[in-house]
Amino acid sequence: MRKAIQTDKAPAAIGPYSQAIKCGNFLFTAGQIGMDPETKELVSDNIGWQTTQALENLKAVIEAGGSTMDKVVKVTVFLTDLGDFLAVNKIYGEFFSEPCPARSCIEVSALPKHARVEFEAIAEV
Repeated sequence: MRKAIQTDKAPAAIGPYSQAIKCGNFLFTAGQIGMDPETKELVSDNIGWQTTQALENLKAVIEAGGSTMDKVVKVTVFLTDLGDFLAVNKIYGEFFSEPCPARSCIEVSALPKHARVEFEAIAEV
């Protein structure tokens, strides 16, 4: 059975999608960017601030779905510039503990709202 997850602690969907879908024992999140949930604007152009906010948004969605960051099994990272990888990786490491989730990192030409980084995840529930 599929169940849509919604929390006001992360930005509302800006299109026809859910913040996350809970299906069986797994939670599949939509991508989260560094958007402030209240203002609906990016917190900054700074990659560090965007990364922190995007991961806080991801955490809020995961927790709303009944899971925790410790139960994340897979993360996909989208960057508009792979040159930002080291800065993103440092902050990312503050949100996950061993054993860290499997991860892919992909450079893309653009992200919504001109964000520089986006995260999506799969977690056990």
